[in-house]
Amino acid sequence: MFGYPTLSGGARDSGRMMSEDCCGKEVSGLRDAPKRAASIQSAFRLEWLTIIWMMVETVVAIGAGISAHSLLLVVFGIDSIIELVSAGVLIWRLSVELRRGRALSETAEDRASRIAGALLFALALYVVAGAAWGLWHHQGTEFSTPGLILTVAAIPIMYTLARQKLAVADQLGSRALRADAIESITCGWLSFVVVIGLVAQLALGAWWVDSAASLAIVYFLIKEGREAWNGGECCDGHDRSLSTRVVN
Repeated sequence: MFGYPTLSGGARDSGRMMSEDCCGKEVSGLRDAPKRAASIQSAFRLEWLTIIWMMVETVVAIGAGISAHSLLLVVFGIDSIIELVSAGVLIWRLSVELRRGRALSETAEDRASRIAGALLFALALYVVAGAAWGLWHHQGTEFSTPGLILTVAAIPIMYTLARQKLAVADQLGSRALRADAIESITCGWLSFVVVIGLVAQLALGAWWVDSAASLAIVYFLIKEGREAWNGGECCDGHDRSLSTRVVN
C-alpha cells in the first residue's frame, strides 16, 4: 500500500544481520533475513499509521486550540508535528537498511535526535512563556469539544502503537524504533494531561485552568527532549520498566 522497499544487496546476502540494541551494543538481528525483512515491513506500517494519526492530531489540535485560544491544545498539536518529523526520520532509516544492507550512520542518527531534542526544549520554553503570559493577564480560554474528543481518542491509539513498536523493536534490536515507541508513550501521557485539563476547565469554568494544565506538560517535554538529545537513554531502569509495562 505504501510502497515499502525490499531487501537488496548485502542485506539479502548476509542472512544474519547485525544491529544495535537500545544500549548501543552490537547484537545480532533476526538470523533469517526474510523474517527480518517482514519485521521491518511491520515497522514501516506502524510508522505510516503514526504519520497519518499525527497529521490528524496536528490539524485538529492546533485548529481547535487557535479557535478556543487554548495554549494546551496548541502545544499538543506542535508536539504532534515533532513526532511527525521523528516518524519520517525513522522511515528513512529503515529504507536505508533495506536498500543498502546497513543501518543509517550513527552520526546522522545522533544529529537527527539532537534536532528533535532541541525542538522539544524550545517548545517547553514556549509553554512556560505562554502560561506565564496567560496567568499574568488573567487570559482565559473557551472549552473545546473537538479538542476533548481528539485527546480522548489519542490515549488508546498511542498505547496500541507504542506496544506494537516496542515488540517490533525487540525483534529488530532497533534502538531508533524503541526510542520512537517511547515518544508514543509520552504522547499518550500528554493526551491524558490535556484531557484532565479540558475536563477541569469544563467543570470549574476557571480562567486559569488552561495555563496551569499546560505547565504540567513541561515535565514530559523536558524528559523527552533530554532523552532525544542524549540519544535515547533506554538503558535507564525507569524507561526500561515503563516500556515493559506498556508491552505487558
